[in-house]
Amino acid sequence: MTEETPLDAAKAALDAAGDDDALRLRFYERLADTELFLMLASEPAGEHIEPRVFTVQGGDYVLVFDREERMVDFAGEITPYAAMPGRAIAGMLAGQGVGLALNPEVAPSSTLIPAAAVDWLAGVLAEQPDQQEEVPEELSPPLDMPEVLLQALDARLASAAGLARTAYLVGVRYRSGRQGNLLAFTGVAPQAHEALSQAVREALVFSGVEAGELDVVFLQPDDPAVEVLERVGLRVDLPQPEPAAASPTAPGSDPDAPPRLR
Repeated sequence: MTEETPLDAAKAALDAAGDDDALRLRFYERLADTELFLMLASEPAGEHIEPRVFTVQGGDYVLVFDREERMVDFAGEITPYAAMPGRAIAGMLAGQGVGLALNPEVAPSSTLIPAAAVDWLAGVLAEQPDQQEEVPEELSPPLDMPEVLLQALDARLASAAGLARTAYLVGVRYRSGRQGNLLAFTGVAPQAHEALSQAVREALVFSGVEAGELDVVFLQPDDPAVEVLERVGLRVDLPQPEPAAASPTAPGSDPDAPPRLR
């Protein structure tokens, strides 16, 4: 028996609480972020894959598992599969009228996710953050935010290793008079703006905060505003990837370090 997985835990919490929208959102968030093993009808042909489709309770479903051994336990043999995040599978199935059979008969998280729910998840993940320009007039300590949103942001930033170095959460008042909270990133990796904006948007969506808003801005480390952010903001240092281990150098390959003779 495999150890409890994040999807097992999310499904157990949802089952224990009954009809709880917040826990349902948390389950779908885990589903989107988890690498799933999608059972195929045949070996992949290049980039083309053909999932096995089963008819269950009058609906069509593909089979996905959050552990490879669970897929083997279900199939009883080695079977063709494709491994990809749940968000990619939802996007692939959107509009096809096909649901997900998750860990059928082999795990506590065994459940049927109907086609309508797959379409909803794909739609949520495909939405892009709104872009607009406003001029900040005052930065302050963060305004009150729901604890569930703070936890969601913390989890998202913890998984954004290497996309930025630091994030600052502050309150903001704009020249237009609008007030809210702002998340400012510094030391952002090239082309990481979209991924970070999307991560913040998903934190809002899956935390279940109705009409939640959180502005995002990207600053250079030497921007004068960073000094203010350091003074009034809540600072979060994002994890950084481990540096690659240096490859062994063959003796004599470095002209400045000739091999030693013994």
